[in-house]
Amino acid sequence: MEPPYSCLATGLKHDVFISFRGPDVRNGLLSHLNKELCRRKIDVYVDKRIERGDEISSALLRAIEGSQILLVIFSEDYASSPWCLEELAKMVECNEKNKQILLPVFYNVDPSDVRSKRGNYAVALAKHEERFKENMLMFKENMLMVQSWRSALEKASHVAGFHYPKNFE
Repeated sequence: MEPPYSCLATGLKHDVFISFRGPDVRNGLLSHLNKELCRRKIDVYVDKRIERGDEISSALLRAIEGSQILLVIFSEDYASSPWCLEELAKMVECNEKNKQILLPVFYNVDPSDVRSKRGNYAVALAKHEERFKENMLMFKENMLMVQSWRSALEKASHVAGFHYPKNFE
């Protein structure tokens, strides 16, 4: 039986890689978006396509590198996930180095909050920094990582994308 989010088995190359925070969008926006893209025969990669036995982080990073379009769904709690932020940093890197298309979707979040790191985004980044301060041995590396996340948020939020506010029907 095929996983619910895959539509084509094409190896390592994909049309679209979607970065998202599962609890925010998996059973709503993502399922509808994925269904429509698959209906149009667009190969979509989401985390459900990770092969059993693959290391999750390397599988996702390879999928990002092997996708033509990098779609990020910024939701209210997207920045609370370190892994989402790592994906975003990789997506921005691939956009800059390989000219892969980066396409942001702002779902229930104001693009200026992402760009300026306000609201939930400010709170989430502060929590990451606070958590990282506890490990003094890795402090410098961790703070550089948080800075790369901040930079990726700013760069991605400056790309023209789609905005779906809370009252969007």
